[in-house]
Amino acid sequence: MLVKNRYSGKTKEEAINNAKIALQEMEDQLYIKEIEVKNGLFNKKVEIEVIRYDDVIDYLKEFLKELIHNMGITCNLETKKRENSLNITVISNNNSILIGKNGKTLEAITLIVKQAIYNEIGEYFPFVLDIGEYKAVKKQKLENLAKRTAKEVSTSKIPAKLDPMNSYERRIIHTALANNKKVMTESEGEEPNRYVVIKPKEDE
Repeated sequence: MLVKNRYSGKTKEEAINNAKIALQEMEDQLYIKEIEVKNGLFNKKVEIEVIRYDDVIDYLKEFLKELIHNMGITCNLETKKRENSLNITVISNNNSILIGKNGKTLEAITLIVKQAIYNEIGEYFPFVLDIGEYKAVKKQKLENLAKRTAKEVSTSKIPAKLDPMNSYERRIIHTALANNKKVMTESEGEEPNRYVVIKPKEDE
């Protein structure tokens, strides 16, 4: 169960300061939602609901473990905090089932967890979910594909259309070639068949 705390003050800023003092946290480590403003005859009171970032992580891990357990699979979780996100790796006794064909089950699990967190805190919580090293290995393969294809395109001057990919995979391609001086990337097509086209840059 996600721990939610309530604090109040004469202003929202005062309520937030009260929360920071009580929880011993910086504001960027808190999810804050204004609950209500009460106006009395002589004073005003603002009430907020506050959730700690670390409590969201604990809730996410508990929810994910229960979800996987209900699939009949036992697992352990490894988490690493990044600057703007959280990386979660699931180590289980049946990774292939959790990954699914072309990562479809992994995508579905990710969506379910994202929605569960959104329902609790009212905004999307940034995290990357991996099963074993599926995404890590796939990321390396996609980066290699991007660089190899970019080299071919820069030599031939002929655009190359890659196979359809989901948004996560397309983002890897775009990021891998973002600083390439000889080619550019564009996503084309309609979901679920959107793909990346690698094009030669015009000579300046």
